[in-house]
Amino acid sequence: MAEVAKVIYYTDPGCPWSWAAEPALRRLQSEFADQVAITYVLGGMAQEITDPGHVLLEALDAAAVSGMPIDPRGWGGREGRAPRSTYPACLAVKAAAEQGLDAAYLRVLLEGFWLRRAPLDSPDALLDAARPVPGLDHARFAIDLRSSAIAEAFGADLERARAVPAEQIAPGAQPARVVLPAFAVGPAGVDGPARWVAGRVAPEALRDAVVAAGAEPRPLPSVQEAVRRFGTMATAEVVAATGLPWPRVVQQLWSLATDFRLRAERVPGGEIWHPA
Repeated sequence: MAEVAKVIYYTDPGCPWSWAAEPALRRLQSEFADQVAITYVLGGMAQEITDPGHVLLEALDAAAVSGMPIDPRGWGGREGRAPRSTYPACLAVKAAAEQGLDAAYLRVLLEGFWLRRAPLDSPDALLDAARPVPGLDHARFAIDLRSSAIAEAFGADLERARAVPAEQIAPGAQPARVVLPAFAVGPAGVDGPARWVAGRVAPEALRDAVVAAGAEPRPLPSVQEAVRRFGTMATAEVVAATGLPWPRVVQQLWSLATDFRLRAERVPGGEIWHPA
């Protein structure tokens, strides 16, 4: 089916609320698939992280609201060090976008920041993090990561993140920028005001915005189908992607793991599920 809705997704790999929005994104991808075109815009949460403790507290709030697991120890200074900036990770996502793999690499970085205690703020760390991304040309990625073209592309994203309606500007952000995460949703091929879903993004709110833009709901996948499609999923993502109640999803996930059809990875705050 042709694309009927467009979604501009303003995000940042180091934004805890973007990690919390992954269930909403999985629901969109599961229910509407090729009907929706998603454009990723890197909003630049923090050029310099001066108060990692504040980010840590935001992450704990995001985990409580969304059900997404996090490992906050890297941000609290107990193990390793907190990232110094999210700009290098944003640049790296733009470099991956040159190969059409910005979505896949963004997911890897979100997991790195929020599950793996990885200070993803240097070229070497970002190159190493790219190794699991299927289909990525690592030599090309390494060149792009340090190129002026990628710096210009990220600069364009920063400008785009500032050129949003005043009511979508994050309170207190310096410099001014959009609330992260934010989804601007509208019909494909139509310029004009978008419907915004931002901040604490619930799967139902994003779904409703996409339906309002003209997309038609499709049957949702089974638990096993969802994990096979996305590769790694937290329990909250499986719940959103399948539309099933949390207790039923948990029961099915552990049943599939017991039968060696899925693999459970224990992480602080829950599990990450992988295809067997």
